[in-house]
Formats: sequence, C-alpha cells, structure tokens
Amino acid sequence: MTKRLFAIAFIFICTSIAWCILGSTIYMRTYDRGPALREKVASGWGASQTQTPPRACYQSPGKTEKETVTEWLPLDRSRVKAGLHLEYRQKGLLWYSTYTVAFEGVYSFHNPSEQEQDVTFALDYPASQAIYDDFVFLLDGAPLSVENHKNSAIGKSRLGAGKTVELRVGYRSQGLDRWAYKFGGEVEQVRDFQLRMTTDFHDIDFPDRTLSPTTKRETGKGWDLEWQYKNLVAGYSIGMAMPEKLQPGPLAGNICYFAPISLLFFFFLMFLITVLRGIDLHPMNYFFLACAFFAFHLLLAYLVDHISIHAAFVIASAVSVFLVVSYLRLVVGMRFAAVEAASAQLIYLVLFSYAFFFKGFTGLAVTIGSVLTLFVVMQMTGRIKWTEKFAAPKVSPPPPPCCK
Repeated sequence: MTKRLFAIAFIFICTSIAWCILGSTIYMRTYDRGPALREKVASGWGASQTQTPPRACYQSPGKTEKETVTEWLPLDRSRVKAGLHLEYRQKGLLWYSTYTVAFEGVYSFHNPSEQEQDVTFALDYPASQAIYDDFVFLLDGAPLSVENHKNSAIGKSRLGAGKTVELRVGYRSQGLDRWAYKFGGEVEQVRDFQLRMTTDFHDIDFPDRTLSPTTKRETGKGWDLEWQYKNLVAGYSIGMAMPEKLQPGPLAGNICYFAPISLLFFFFLMFLITVLRGIDLHPMNYFFLACAFFAFHLLLAYLVDHISIHAAFVIASAVSVFLVVSYLRLVVGMRFAAVEAASAQLIYLVLFSYAFFFKGFTGLAVTIGSVLTLFVVMQMTGRIKWTEKFAAPKVSPPPPPCCK
C-alpha cells in the first residue's frame, strides 16, 4: 500500500509540473504580445480619451509696442453631455474594452473688457489617436470657421465689449478603456457646471482621483449619471472606466495553475472509494486519469484562441469526462465509472474550474467545496480501521511437500 501511495504521489507531482509549464505558456502567449496588441487596437480603433473644456482668449497690448498679453475669457457656464456605448474587440487571448462616445458641450463665455476684441476659441481634441465624426463648432448657433493646429480645433470671432456668447461643440468618436473629462489644470475653479453621462452598460466603475456623480439613475440599458456644481474648486476630474470582459488568456492560465488542487481532491476521493469497496486501482490507472484531467486544460488553452471561452470550456469538459468514464468502464465497470468517477470529476474538475468565471468568489467557492469534501470524507471513513487497511497482506505458508 505504501509503495502504491508513493507512486500515485509521483504521478501527481509530475502532472502538477506539466500544468505549471502549460500555465506559463498561456501567460507568455497572452502578455508577451499584449503591449503590441493594445497599440494595434488603439491605432485601429482609438486610444483612451480625456476631454477638456474649450478656451477663449484675446491679445491685449503689453508694456511695449511689440509686446502682447494673453487675456483669458471667463467660462461662466458649462452644459456637457456624453453618451458611452461599449463595444469589445479581441486580439489574441485578450479582450479590449473599446467604446464609442457622443460628446456635446455648450459653454458660455463673456468679454470682460470694455472694448471689442478679436477672440480665439480653441478646443483640444481628447486624443491624437482617434477619429471625430459629425464635428460641430458653433458660436451663438452659427458655424465658426475652424482650423486644426497641434491637436486643437481653433476658431476666431469678434466679440463686443461685455458681450456673452455661447459656444457649442460636439462630435462622435471612439476610444479604449476609459473616458474622462478634466476641468483644466491641477486645481481649477468651475462655475455653473453640469455633465450628464449615459451608458449602455451596468457595470460602471469610476477611476481613482475622479469625482462620483451627484445623482445617478439606473435605466434598462445602463446608467444615467449627472455631475452638477454651482461653484467647484477641485483637482479631480470626471471619468468612467469601461467594464472588462472575461479574459480568456488569464482565465485559462489561472485554471491551469490551480489544477493540481482539483486533481488532489479527485485522487483523494478515488483512493478512499476504492479502499472502502476493495477495488484494485493500479497507479497506472491513476496515471491515465491524470492525463484525462490534463487533456481538459490543454484543450481549453488552445480552443480559446478560436471560439468563446464558454464554448471552449464546455467542449474541454465533455472530452475530459468522456475520457475518464470510457476508461474506467473498462478498468472497473460502468456503474463506478458513470456514478462515482463522473460525479467526482464534475465536482472537482468542471465545477472547480468554473468557479474562476466568478471574479472575487473563486476563493470562497473553493473553500466551501473543500469543507464539504472534508465533511463527506470524514463521515465515509469514520469507522474504518486504518491499521488494518495499511497492514501488509498476510502471506500463507507454502503447503507441505506431498509424500510419495
């Protein structure tokens, strides 16, 4: 019995090493090309975007004839809308959280000087790697001629002394991972501000150093969020991090790294059942069972490149269960293979691995499964005389030689 246990332990260790190699291979395939793939997505779709409010200024005479001073027009009022529509893109073993944004802003400026001024209005684009469709740049409802200079849209108009104008800007664009609205510098004063953001996804997340919405309402498709301030002084911005899709590469890698735990439970239960029932299961049988478990992770690792992670999981599970049941049917019998072995494999391979689909609950699920397994095993083996089970088999003395 002791030699058999050492042989099973050796098989378990070798299989665990194979899982570590497979898991490392998955992570290398996932992250070695990760930066290049992200750059490829950003260049083809659009990068992360951070929008700032437009600026308005004019030039006034300085101390000398050639010197001029830039005077900034106060921003009195801001009414901003941003509609975010989430779309995912897959490259390699990673999904990227891409989105489209419909942006619109109405801003009020006034000329504080006592003279008519030639005012320059400028809007910085939120990203250099992006496209801007349906671009709008209106001053008091009239189109303003725009020039593009250093990633900014610039328009000029003459503004009377003390006059207030309304600048309307808007566009449709595409971005990656997060969208943000920054008030300007490190610390800015914002007057009469309102930003309304709508999403078509429910899993919202506000990045670090961003303001939470003052009001929010969940809708059928997502959220209706609003930030409203009368007179705000803050060094924070407004932002939204796009929800991440379940990543097939890291998920398959984690399942591989934790696979030895599921095999340990399975071997432990198979060993106890065979001891209780007097079934002779040789270490070579355990070797082939370990191979059937490894086949699940090997299939999963290379199927996620081509089909969805859920479909890959179902196919890999079905193949592995079929291998175990069809094999133990020949070794022990159909009842043991279809009931005890298949049930144990569904619990400790399929359900154990599926727990990784629930982010944040994997550890709890594994803990609950471990405690329940311990309880069942303790009840099954409470009356076993382990000294007798592990005792060396008695050898019958040879029969006496026959007398002639």
